[in-house]
Order: sequence, then C-alpha cells, then structure tokens
Amino acid sequence: MSLKENIINASLKLFSVKGFMSTSMTDIISAAKTSKGGLYNHFKSKEDLFFAALSEAKSLWRDKNLYELEEIADPVGKIIQLFRNYQNRYLTDLNLAGGCIFVNLTVELNDQRPDLAEEVNEGFVRLKIMVRRFLDLAKRKQLIKPDTDVNAVTAMLIAALLGACVIYTSDKSEENLEVTISALITQLELLRV
Repeated sequence: MSLKENIINASLKLFSVKGFMSTSMTDIISAAKTSKGGLYNHFKSKEDLFFAALSEAKSLWRDKNLYELEEIADPVGKIIQLFRNYQNRYLTDLNLAGGCIFVNLTVELNDQRPDLAEEVNEGFVRLKIMVRRFLDLAKRKQLIKPDTDVNAVTAMLIAALLGACVIYTSDKSEENLEVTISALITQLELLRV
C-alpha cells in the first residue's frame, strides 16, 4: 500500500469513528504513521483529504453492497441482495468500526459544513434512484402488485435501511440487525403478485 493510500485509509477510519470535524491532521499523521511532510506532499488540506477519503468510501460501498447484483435477473431479488450485502458485507465488516461513514458524516456535517454534507448526500440520492429503478422495473414486468406506490415504498425502504444502520452502530447487535433487514425483505416479498 502506498503512503497516499495509507493516509486515505487512516483518514477513513478516523472520520468514521471520530467524525470529520473532530479529526485533526495530527490524528491522521499519527494513525498513518507518517510525517507532516508526508501528509502534505499528497494532500493540500483536510478538505482535499476528505474528498479522497469520500471517494474511497464510495468505492468500498459499491464493492461491498453491489456484490453479485448483476447476476440476479429479478429486480426485487436485486434489492433483497443489496439489503443482505448491506447487512453482511458492509455494516458488520470489522474494518468499519464507526458504522456507515455516510450516515455519520451526514449527521455531523449537515449544520457545520453543508457543502461537504451535500457531497455525502449524493450517495443517498443515488441509492434511492437505484432502488426506485428496480421497483419501477418490477412493476413494469408485473412482478409486484400494480397498485404499488413505488415512490412511497422506496422512501420507506431507504428510511428503514438507514435506521437499521443507526441502531446497529449504537448497539452492534447483529441479531437486531437481522430482525430489521428480514422485516424489510418480508415487506418486499409482500409486494410480489
């Protein structure tokens, strides 16, 4: 791993656990086991490092959560796989000690740094679009009930998924997380014709 990658990974972990505002450049230098010059040779500012860490977080999210989705033809099945991936490959991954960095950063930055929060929120917007696209496809293929309000179901699913994340981050109970994700999947299955 290069020094730049090491700095990004150390920042990602610190931002996830401590938050962006509470993480100092000194914290990052210490966690990355580098020098001030080593850090500033790659990143001009904390904001510059934020965008690099956010890009890495997005890549990690895609790798963990989109795993095997392309192999599933059924659009409802894709959502179910996405939720199981979120549960088993993303949230419970021991490398993400602070939980979902996107939820953490959005809550932290919304009032203090809305410009950065907007960058983080883009991922939630894309997640909603993806879930809604799968539900729209399922409805067009007559795989779910014709009276399904796709927008309402999408909003409920995303809100519940993010709620599950917040609860898991606070209690670290895989049992509670399983109950929540299973309940979401049951609700999806009830939409089928």
